[in-house]
Amino acid sequence: MYVIEPHVRPASRADVPALSKTLGKAFYDDPVMQWMLPNANARRRKLHRLFAALTKHHHLSRGGVEVASDGFGVGGAALWDPPGQWRQTRLEQLRAMPGLLLAFGPSMSRGMAAEELMMKAHPEEPHWYLAVIGSDPAVRGKGYGNALMRSRLDRCDAEYAPAYLESSNPDNVPYYQRFGFEVTGEITLPDGPTLVPMWRQPR
Repeated sequence: MYVIEPHVRPASRADVPALSKTLGKAFYDDPVMQWMLPNANARRRKLHRLFAALTKHHHLSRGGVEVASDGFGVGGAALWDPPGQWRQTRLEQLRAMPGLLLAFGPSMSRGMAAEELMMKAHPEEPHWYLAVIGSDPAVRGKGYGNALMRSRLDRCDAEYAPAYLESSNPDNVPYYQRFGFEVTGEITLPDGPTLVPMWRQPR
């Protein structure tokens, strides 16, 4: 049986609707997203708006957004920020705010609390920051995440640059460890789940 390998390419603005819907599906059962949007129906309908706002108004301009496809739509996506560019500018925050409000509504305060704690824990040393990675559950296990990780980590190694992420699901920690990431601590959300910060030295 012939299997089509996912192809990774840089994302464009035209990819934002598809990649945001893919990430919305990918993070539907995520513990942090369940904490932010506890209503399952609201999460199903609104979560893609979060990823659309973040991609369009921050990550895309940094040049680190990639999508994985088998030629029939976006099966997976990764939102990376280059060294020294992980912080949102004030203008980016203002531009993203309408989309975030549409996504979270009354739960917006939880999103802000999570962001503040993540910023406090974020390392200062220059690094590539993997803010988000996910694949459509329909293609999970078919190499989309692996292709996306390898694409950027190969560049990290070529540039001899470290990489950093926060795993919002503890079950995914062993997966990231296979790529060389190591646990550096914990970020516990108020009355909520725990994020696991992870750091990878270049190889």
